[in-house]
Amino acid sequence: MEVVVRPAGPADIHAVTAIYGHSVLTGTASFELQPPDEAEMARRHAAILAAGYPYLAAERQGAVLGYAYAGPFRPRPGYRHTVEDSVYVAASAQRQGVGRALLAALIAECEARDFRQMIAVIGDSAHVASIELHAAQGFRVVGTYATIGHKFGRWIDSVHMQRALGKGASAAPTR
Repeated sequence: MEVVVRPAGPADIHAVTAIYGHSVLTGTASFELQPPDEAEMARRHAAILAAGYPYLAAERQGAVLGYAYAGPFRPRPGYRHTVEDSVYVAASAQRQGVGRALLAALIAECEARDFRQMIAVIGDSAHVASIELHAAQGFRVVGTYATIGHKFGRWIDSVHMQRALGKGASAAPTR
């Protein structure tokens, strides 16, 4: 069955909250320690959309299997052409192409909005699947912050990866 990637809406927040909550409680992709509730996830979703960034859901046969969004890399105006991506896939759907479909669609959405750089901040240098997913989509490692997070009783690295979007830095932005 094919994975369909589409804009995420308010009806997806329940599934998004469950996917993210499981990730927070069991993984190091996020350095949050307690999963946010549905109201907080709905607030975050609305804020991303209101700021003009894409927020996507992947589904198969009506079941949401993952989600991805782009947000500001940093709040200062000079960074307005650079986005940071976030991709989360349900545990039951990992290694099935869901993350690949989400990231490819997110890149295309960001290019259509004339963003020029995308940054991936990957929690844990041992998160090989995420690093490989990003590398397969043209990202390169630009640095690793060693032992900057602490979760599950251990210190965790953060790997930063980057890829140009559209014209990248070869031309001035249009907005």
